[in-house]
Amino acid sequence: MGKSMAGHLLEAGYPLSLYNRTKSKTDDLVARGADWRDTPAEASKDAEIVITIVGFPKDVEETYFGEQGIFQTLRSGGLVIDMTTSSPILAQRIAKEAESRGIGALDAPVSGGDLGAREARLSIMVGGSESDFARAEPLFDIMGKNIHLQGPAGSGQHTKMCNQVAIAAGMVAIGEALAYAKASGLDPKKVLQSIETGAAGSWSLSNLAPRALDGNYDPGFFVKHFIKDMGIAIEAAESMDLKLPGLALAKDLYDRLAADGGADDGTHALFRFYMEGKQA
Repeated sequence: MGKSMAGHLLEAGYPLSLYNRTKSKTDDLVARGADWRDTPAEASKDAEIVITIVGFPKDVEETYFGEQGIFQTLRSGGLVIDMTTSSPILAQRIAKEAESRGIGALDAPVSGGDLGAREARLSIMVGGSESDFARAEPLFDIMGKNIHLQGPAGSGQHTKMCNQVAIAAGMVAIGEALAYAKASGLDPKKVLQSIETGAAGSWSLSNLAPRALDGNYDPGFFVKHFIKDMGIAIEAAESMDLKLPGLALAKDLYDRLAADGGADDGTHALFRFYMEGKQA
């Protein structure tokens, strides 16, 4: 996703310095005019705005606070935008550290997957100040279509957790619907044609279920990353004394799917788990 997002900024005429843990993944961007840097600190040294999108909260923490992290070099007046799906608590910590250094900060996780990133139509959920949001909005407009400031630091991450909670429960429901269709002797593909445009319709039902029924489990979004997100949401919910039994069930199923070898599959591999009866 980050490669596509960076590419849109480059195409829009923004000068781009970049770092990635796997340098070869940036070869295309460098060939198109981006400048390679050896560390996050080097990439941030001369920047006005720094955007990050990595894998896990521990990666975010290292990218910002590590010995070669962004806060080692980004100057006062800069702006950091973390677009990783990460912890709301960590987003607040980054914002606090940034403020102490005279730097703006936004948490701005995205939804839309690899396709949304390629087509520049991501949903972008933002936490931070109105002034920092106004500064970043022209960049967001290049990468996405549905962009909203949700509140202060951490609000973007909380909003993304709402998104993931809704998806998690929906994926379980779709898996059960497909399993029911198969058990009753119906053709699941024909069933989809009947139900995807009615009250049961959803993006996952229309876009992911057909791929699963064709045996294509290539990841738009990795199971292992979805498990990470659900863990963050459960931890945040517990801190608010909120019970989310549907989310807990979904995470248990996805944990079992990962243990069965599906960690690097797309999230729709849960439907295979149901079709094979392994969810029981």
